[in-house]
Amino acid sequence: MLHKTRGIVLKTTDYGETSVIVQVFTEKLGLQSYIINGVKKPKAKISRNMLQPLHLLDMVVYHKNAGNVQRLAELKNSPVLQTIPYDVVKSSLAMFLNEVLYKCIRQQSADENLFGFTFSAIEWLDHQTGGLANFHLLFLVQLTRYLGFYPDRYQANEADYFDLKNGTFSKYKPESVLYLSPPHTQNFSRLLQCSFETLSELKFTNDERRYLIAKLLEYYSLHIEGFGNIRSHEVLEEVLG
Repeated sequence: MLHKTRGIVLKTTDYGETSVIVQVFTEKLGLQSYIINGVKKPKAKISRNMLQPLHLLDMVVYHKNAGNVQRLAELKNSPVLQTIPYDVVKSSLAMFLNEVLYKCIRQQSADENLFGFTFSAIEWLDHQTGGLANFHLLFLVQLTRYLGFYPDRYQANEADYFDLKNGTFSKYKPESVLYLSPPHTQNFSRLLQCSFETLSELKFTNDERRYLIAKLLEYYSLHIEGFGNIRSHEVLEEVLG
């Protein structure tokens, strides 16, 4: 059966001499794998460059409910990314976000709210001209809304601690060692109050940013089974200084 859907490329793997299997988070069908033949040929209709991580797609696909690997009828980049592939900061951000998304998105069923947020965030990143040092922090926080463990902001303004295990703010130190303490609790609270439109107003030092990203990844690992280690944030930290 044919379906028309938007998609976001997550991973492309070589298959044979000229083909690839591409894993795509689709709007209508969730996470799916597609085999594309002839990608590596010089005059291929669909080239490998069209299938880079986080590239945005319009697709017409064949879909079988019992199939592990599906097939494509049509594919095009839409919209075509104008800056992310060519800007070192944006491409480093994209590499990091792609690694996180690949570990988080596993369902083979549609989640149009999660898809819409992710698609719009990639478009927003592609259009920005600066002020991106904290983009990945805000993306991770906002993403938790759609993954089911967005922090409980009750008492956020008065709290000294944030309990990573329970996702709650508190005036008292949690019994476990998995928490944020001052001044990082207050920085995290500021991050929760931020939006992409007000992101440029958010100011952190490099040390504060590194600490928050490490704790956010720890937060993810506590709430997503098998999340494991994220490696690309080390490259990103070097790029951001």
